[in-house]
Amino acid sequence: MTLPSKSAHLLGQKIGMTRVYDEQGVSIPVTVIKFEPNRVTQVRTPEVDGYSAVQIGADSMKARNSTMPLIGHDAKAGSGPLRIHREFRMSEKDAASFELGQELTVEVFEGVKFVDVIGTSKGKGFQGGMKRHNFKGQLASHGVERKHRSPGSIGGHATNRGHSGKLKKGKRMAGHMGAERVTVRSLDIVRLDKENGLILVKGPVPGPNKGWVEVRPAIRLNRSKSKRG
Repeated sequence: MTLPSKSAHLLGQKIGMTRVYDEQGVSIPVTVIKFEPNRVTQVRTPEVDGYSAVQIGADSMKARNSTMPLIGHDAKAGSGPLRIHREFRMSEKDAASFELGQELTVEVFEGVKFVDVIGTSKGKGFQGGMKRHNFKGQLASHGVERKHRSPGSIGGHATNRGHSGKLKKGKRMAGHMGAERVTVRSLDIVRLDKENGLILVKGPVPGPNKGWVEVRPAIRLNRSKSKRG
């Protein structure tokens, strides 16, 4: 079944980065994403669920490592238990083009030039303001005590109402860094390997190697890429 390009979403695993060469011999840095066959595990409709969406699953696992509700849920799609499930909202028309138990492969991206890749960035733990927000730090000259990486005073700010000594919401300070949902937009598909279920995209992809990512056709392009697309 040929799927509409806007509704094609897949779950893949980031393998790592390498390089390929084009016809002119120019080196292109690429990230390799591997796709095992995805399975449509649920099709939501406005009549039953109140909205239109498609749920897909990937990464087969042993039944003893799953749960009974999840085993039964995936069994309705004719599949063994799957480790990862994601749901994608779409129009009722696009959702109707999917069938329960349908297998999705990397072929859904055939003819697509640019994709958005969504993943969870690497966690950095608790970090200071210089690393987390690119602050320049205090002066490193004489007269400055030993707190050169300190963000400076924070108490002289009013709230959003304009009074009191509270900090404004969103004040950039030290804290937990990374481990966030990140979307990298409009990456070029350099190569599509149907036999091995691989796509090579130009540039970096969020998350560590072997991390799972969502891949979809690019929603919007900048001016230079829209001319090519």
